[in-house]
Amino acid sequence: AKKLNQIVTAAVLKMAKAAEDAPGDIQEALETDRDQMARSATQAATRAAESAMAGIRHDLDNERAKLSQAAGEARREAWRWFGGFWVWLASMLATGAIIGALAMAWIAGRGDAREFGQFPSIYCGSAGGQVVEQNNGSSYCAIWINRPDQ
Repeated sequence: AKKLNQIVTAAVLKMAKAAEDAPGDIQEALETDRDQMARSATQAATRAAESAMAGIRHDLDNERAKLSQAAGEARREAWRWFGGFWVWLASMLATGAIIGALAMAWIAGRGDAREFGQFPSIYCGSAGGQVVEQNNGSSYCAIWINRPDQ
């Protein structure tokens, strides 16, 4: 298209120069021919560009379809590799069970500590401690770190 445009431009310039030297009737005919040639060259260049773009668009559509197909195959292969739906479901259930057990242990530990703090005389023995009576009538819960031999 560029080469054709250069050729047409050169021809048009030559015609313009010749037209300046020719008489009025010839000059009008040359100007008409020059304008027609410029329109034809523009149309030819436009058609060539549209044809090139159509080819590129077709190639891009083909490549996009190939990439989409490859992505789908990779996704299916990854799903098969990692075990599919049942392995995913089992792993989600196992994760939920582990999180539930950890939450229950965390909550139960806090609850036990709170109960022990409110009622130490009741929970002292089950917590591993020993109630110690004092001479003035008060008592406390002693937790042995290392129990003495008895």
